[in-house]
Amino acid sequence: MDIQLKKGFLELLVLASIKNQDSYGYKMIQDISPIMELSESTLYPILKRLDEQQLVQTYTTEYNSRLRKYYKITAAGKLKLIESAQDFKEIQKIYAYILQ
Repeated sequence: MDIQLKKGFLELLVLASIKNQDSYGYKMIQDISPIMELSESTLYPILKRLDEQQLVQTYTTEYNSRLRKYYKITAAGKLKLIESAQDFKEIQKIYAYILQ
């Protein structure tokens, strides 16, 4: 898959993985990897970008006597997912044309 296309999908997959429940990096990797390959070295720069764009918020909670960083989707992040659904319809039209 084209790296730029994959990058866009990964950002959306990360947002979708925390749409209903806050999560942490390792759990996101477990959730997303069956759909698209994802490593820590790929995930954390994406999370940083999403945080800078205010699409996610972070907070730290203690878990088993260790601090764990959690990610929560923002209203802007939810809006981005809605907009991506509209983009998907346009992409479907493009692929339908290509494959005909």
